[in-house]
Amino acid sequence: MSKSWQMHFCLTHSQGKTIHTKLLNQITSDITLGRLNPGTLLPSSRKLAEQLSINRKTVQVVYEELEAQGWLLTKPRSGTFVAYELPEQSLTDSTQHLVTMTQKTKATSGLVEMLYQDAIEPLNDFTSLNDGSPDSRLIPYTLLARTYRKVCIELSRKAQLGYGDPRGTPELRGAIANMLSFDRFMNCNIEEVCIVRGSQMGIYLASKVLDPRKGAIVVEALCYLPAKAAFEAHGFVVLPCPIDDNGLDTEQLAALLATHPIAAVYVTPHHQYPTTVTMPMERRLALLALSKAYNFAILEDDYDHEFHYNTRPIPPLSSLPNSENVILIGSMSKVFAPGLRLGYIAAAPEFIERIAQQIMLIDRQGNTVSEIVLASLMDLGEVKRHIRKTRRQYQARRDFAMAELERVFGTRISYHIPTGGLALWLDISTVAKTNPLSFAPSKDFTLSSVFTNSQSPASHIRFGFGALSEPEICKAIHLLYDSLFE
Repeated sequence: MSKSWQMHFCLTHSQGKTIHTKLLNQITSDITLGRLNPGTLLPSSRKLAEQLSINRKTVQVVYEELEAQGWLLTKPRSGTFVAYELPEQSLTDSTQHLVTMTQKTKATSGLVEMLYQDAIEPLNDFTSLNDGSPDSRLIPYTLLARTYRKVCIELSRKAQLGYGDPRGTPELRGAIANMLSFDRFMNCNIEEVCIVRGSQMGIYLASKVLDPRKGAIVVEALCYLPAKAAFEAHGFVVLPCPIDDNGLDTEQLAALLATHPIAAVYVTPHHQYPTTVTMPMERRLALLALSKAYNFAILEDDYDHEFHYNTRPIPPLSSLPNSENVILIGSMSKVFAPGLRLGYIAAAPEFIERIAQQIMLIDRQGNTVSEIVLASLMDLGEVKRHIRKTRRQYQARRDFAMAELERVFGTRISYHIPTGGLALWLDISTVAKTNPLSFAPSKDFTLSSVFTNSQSPASHIRFGFGALSEPEICKAIHLLYDSLFE
């Protein structure tokens, strides 16, 4: 590579719906077309990221992926080069068709592709995105390990590790039904509960069972994008409904109902995702009244009910009058850690049966050991004790984060005090007018533009404080300050 000229790349006309795929396709295209010859030294990940105004981590991931495929070669202390023997040139005629095998598969949407890349990119540096994740360091490891060992021994001795109920073990379904009845004001029995691997699986299965021919699915204008992707994957038209300081705007929803057939409404009333606001009782009752009048399902994503600080949590929609059409989706992952994939769906027995039929086709059943471990801990009161302990810690972290934000930023950014949850919704609109953010300064911040799947400038930031210690909160806030004002 000549030292007189800098290698430039342009992604404007590159194929792909994400920056990751555009860059990957552009480099491979430049290699196959001869612009980049074998042995050519590529720009460093830092220089290329600066040139394209993208995240350096994206460039690193693309380089690593192309090296794994055989297109590039990294030499320690020398740089990244185009490989001398390219993968397609080394294939025989009989195996050449394998390169284009993906052409025979069904294409995914740009949203799914983006979410997938966001999911796998953090794995390259062993960090995970934090938009309100729990702190896995708070898990009672000793208690979990002791209970797992005891359950494994008992199930093995009784030969009870075979196939079971696709709806989940009776032990955990019963424990969840009791929790919902006693703690969430619901009238719930075991036949109305199905165990799933986290709330995302619950959302996916619910949208799989619902019929897109019956109408669209309404989501909050700022919403949890994996849910939107699941709805679209099952053929639903997805309609955004405006939100305000009280969550989903039911008057705007009524206007949508007057002009569109609606099969379901997906909502996060306890702590709206991502803005963290709580839907008041008056609006909850209005939403339920609309559901009964227009006969649409309500997918209630109750993802962090356990963490409510200032007052008692408002009862879920499922516990209120006119809740016959509500499908409650909850998760125990926030109680412990996302890696412990346990969630649940609570709905009418007929709907639960349809869900279980889909589980039979996908996974046959859940993890028997993990389910009985959790059921045992719930019956012994250990889960409730753990929730009380971590709730105090998360509330202290929320209060510390707010005090630190005020100390560092003063009045230059604003936020409302969330009644619960593990994240803050920061209003940076005033600062962003002169200092726009094109990407988040760290994994602990998520730009508001992400939650709409749009390219509009970010006016807010979701700051996940739950997984951070006080020193880590300080470091993250100072990093945000530097990103906005340097």
